[in-house]
Amino acid sequence: MMTMPHTHDLALPTAPSHEPLGAVTLEAVTLRRGNRTIFHNLSLQLTEARIGLIGDNGSGKSSLFRLISGLDQAQSGRVVLPEGKHVVGMMFQNPDEQIIFPTVEEELALSLHHLQLSSADAQARVRAWLAERGLAAWAPRAIGSLSQGQRQQVCWLALQIASHRTLLLDEPFASLDLPHQALLRRDMAQAAPQIIVATHVMDPIRAFERVIWLDQGQVRADGSGAEVCAAYEADVASRTA
Repeated sequence: MMTMPHTHDLALPTAPSHEPLGAVTLEAVTLRRGNRTIFHNLSLQLTEARIGLIGDNGSGKSSLFRLISGLDQAQSGRVVLPEGKHVVGMMFQNPDEQIIFPTVEEELALSLHHLQLSSADAQARVRAWLAERGLAAWAPRAIGSLSQGQRQQVCWLALQIASHRTLLLDEPFASLDLPHQALLRRDMAQAAPQIIVATHVMDPIRAFERVIWLDQGQVRADGSGAEVCAAYEADVASRTA
């Protein structure tokens, strides 16, 4: 049964059977930008292996990710992450705001920086890792030669090679055609880390064990993906009829 807000009884798991390492917790968080309050006294415990975030533009989805990843700091309250380094990785909605280096292998090597490898060792590890996935030809490719969807795939690869515990994906399907959406959904289903997805595309998250509907910085509904997605779609239909 969907609950409003923040309890959930029905689980429809499509994620791997393993449990995520630890949990991300927001405790009474208030976030303001200028005169605008984004969140007021928001509390969430994000423990499930696969979580979806939905809501209209401006509802707070990207702001929540920026808080969790440390890009924004709350005026009050706190964000608690599992212990350890390199815990959270984030994929931005626009890959051009994330990619720094001119080639694929250089960009992926950046994700190994925390291992303090030499440049040669990092390059060798990236090339071997890509080869294991049938992507050896991607290593020397220039980022500028890639389509928007391919650049987004590079960002996804960079998250995978870095071995984060929690992955935050902001609109990961927006630039992908249907075949690449299907490939990303397959990769997400097989990935070990906890994955939290903010999206306007309902189908990939409809079977998630938990989906949170944000509305003007507040939790409007929190429950199984099937129920919360249906509730949001019904609300949108009523507002646009």
